[in-house]
Amino acid sequence: MPKCTFCGNNLEQLKGKLFIDKAGDSSYFCNSKCQKNFRLGRLGKRVKWTKKFIKGVKTAKE
Repeated sequence: MPKCTFCGNNLEQLKGKLFIDKAGDSSYFCNSKCQKNFRLGRLGKRVKWTKKFIKGVKTAKE
């Protein structure tokens, strides 16, 4: 199963969006919130509600 490029959530089959840019790189998004934040140039590891942020905080505490 693919993971959301921005937040790191697992996508269910036939859910979410697949975005392919002109260079041929593919990005998966679970919802429009993730897609909009990605387009704004934000990084998932710096946004508090993403799994990537939570995973980074847990490893830093240990």
